[in-house]
Amino acid sequence: MPTGRLSGNISQDWEPVVLRRTKPKAADLKSTKAVNQALRSGAPVETVRKAAAGTNKKASATAAATPTRKLDEMTEPAALDRVAGEVRAAIQKARVAKGWSQAELAKRINERAQVVQEYESGKAAPVQAVLAKMERALEVKLRGKAVGAPVAAGAK
Repeated sequence: MPTGRLSGNISQDWEPVVLRRTKPKAADLKSTKAVNQALRSGAPVETVRKAAAGTNKKASATAAATPTRKLDEMTEPAALDRVAGEVRAAIQKARVAKGWSQAELAKRINERAQVVQEYESGKAAPVQAVLAKMERALEVKLRGKAVGAPVAAGAK
């Protein structure tokens, strides 16, 4: 008699499979037929009427929707700091004294020409790293109390 895999008790290791009905969809639960059936059976039914639902009208002023501008004002500062006037003037004066264009200064500090233009016009938010590069290239103080003063020879 052969011995091996088939010797011993043979058993089945399958588990029974139970098929169930799918859950009803949300749209089916909201239908008038489903609501009426729930009311007849005594199940709790909640009805909510939405203001201006399905129309192209704006929500009323008492609605909880807050305009995005107000949300931005609550979470963000009102205005970003801009380059001070004396810093703008010092950059422009030092650049002209060296005979450089805005594009040439930008090339020397490894930035775009638009960055230099924004600093000189006062539209940019001052970044300390960019100001430090400009100080080194122009050899003029742009940060601190002595804005416009020449940088000392040994200073970094």
